[in-house]
Amino acid sequence: MFVDTHCHLTMLNLEPYAGDLDLALQQARDAGVSKFMGISVDLDDHIVLADIAARHADVGYSVGVHPCEDPEMMQRATVEKLVELAQTEKVWALGETGLDYFHSTEFIEEQKQCFARHIHASQIVNKPVVVHTRSAKHETVDIIRAEKSTHGILHCFTEDWETAKAVLDCGYYISFSGIVSFKNAQDLRDVAKQVPLDRVLIETDSPYLAPMPYRGKSNEPKYVPYVAKALSDVYDKTLEEIAFITTQNFENLLQQK
Repeated sequence: MFVDTHCHLTMLNLEPYAGDLDLALQQARDAGVSKFMGISVDLDDHIVLADIAARHADVGYSVGVHPCEDPEMMQRATVEKLVELAQTEKVWALGETGLDYFHSTEFIEEQKQCFARHIHASQIVNKPVVVHTRSAKHETVDIIRAEKSTHGILHCFTEDWETAKAVLDCGYYISFSGIVSFKNAQDLRDVAKQVPLDRVLIETDSPYLAPMPYRGKSNEPKYVPYVAKALSDVYDKTLEEIAFITTQNFENLLQQK
């Protein structure tokens, strides 16, 4: 069974399911997906995600603010607010937070401060932080180290081995998305091969980044086995072995204190 550790359940294209998220989740279960972590990008996402999680025992979610959100939203994400929202058992993580200089360098300090607050909140509630980084790998690692963050996921990993090793040394897990299956992603597969198997997670980041053979189409949780298949080739393991390992890794992450 597979875990989709990063899916945007509030953003999925539900046209094939007549607008019914429950049907999309059931199709994913039919494909072997046993657990889903719905990811927040702003402080209001938790309202819808909490309702979804209440209706589905296999769904949990995160609370937090994406670094591409506006500064006002980032400022609302105080440590106190994040801790308050993270109290419920169905909140499995804080984030997605981090740094994104690809889309905007206008609010770098606000991104850094918001990222640090997410880390502080995660340390208080003993739940992992989900980290996004784009065109900011060095600063991302610097903040993780400076804030002594040891409990987290670097999601949708696309960076080099130096970055991977740095966050692994801090205690982080590394999550791979459909990008690892792309034909032009051999460099990423070469890096993935060096990541210890007990630190690897899989995700869709749906509705984005659908894996091969669905690249370019809207992504959804039922495609996470294709990410696992790409990694099974990288590690020379069976698909069943990758499913078991990555599922156990996610359980270990959630139980880490």
